[in-house]
Amino acid sequence: MSTCCSRFDLSSFIILSAIFQNRTLFQCVKYAVYLALLNNVYLFLVEEIDSATALNTSVSSLVNVFQIFSATIDTAAWLGLLLFFELETYVLSDQTLRSATGRAIRVMRGICLATICIACWGYFAEFYGLLASEPLDPMQCGMVDNNWSLLKDLDKFEPLMINACGEGNWVVLSNYDRVLATSELLQSAVWLAATDFINATAWILVVLALELEVRAVLASEGGGTSAGGAIFLFKLLLYFILFVAAIYWGFEGDFLDFWDAILWLFAFFVIERNVVSWREKTDTIAD
Repeated sequence: MSTCCSRFDLSSFIILSAIFQNRTLFQCVKYAVYLALLNNVYLFLVEEIDSATALNTSVSSLVNVFQIFSATIDTAAWLGLLLFFELETYVLSDQTLRSATGRAIRVMRGICLATICIACWGYFAEFYGLLASEPLDPMQCGMVDNNWSLLKDLDKFEPLMINACGEGNWVVLSNYDRVLATSELLQSAVWLAATDFINATAWILVVLALELEVRAVLASEGGGTSAGGAIFLFKLLLYFILFVAAIYWGFEGDFLDFWDAILWLFAFFVIERNVVSWREKTDTIAD
């Protein structure tokens, strides 16, 4: 776990610097990252299907869909949002963005953001659901059988194959159907769920800040905006929070979340680079 985090040494930054200086290589790496994020959508889907199967959870409403598949929906919506930002900040011209095409892109981006906000609520619901628990009453031991599940980690359950009446500090998850956990594993899952929610909220705020920047560039005539410095500092704080979350996942051994977070940080670093280049180009044209 700490090994994967130690890879980010000086040599890694030298390699990244070389990539950004070589335009062709940079474009190849950029779209490879986008494809890797698409693959993560599939990996999260498999993980959440396995979790739902272990809990015998059925989809009975749209709310259940967002609760069960929050990570998959969240990642897919983020990928759509990322591609729309790529179109706006790199692919399409300012003239096109001021036309009906640009308005359609902003509508689609709004739909993606709304989906992300609902998925963020799903992360909060998962975090809140883990907070309610009670110690296993010894008188209930006779009712605990292999129809119960054991919480192994966040979103990871397995059939109960051990004697819950033996030694162990067992608790019953009140908001789940027949699920046991140890106090230590439950606490770890709570922290991971809280990190998911904080991470999702920070990303939403990053997008809102980028939205302000995109609108400012389209509306400006090369003069810049007075709020640019404040927005930059705000995003810097948010990216720091996101980086800390990625490191936490690395140390906790949740490699998929860690890898996904690093890919997203790189992807939005690309978007930030696009915005800077776009703003400089707009300023040059205005001069």
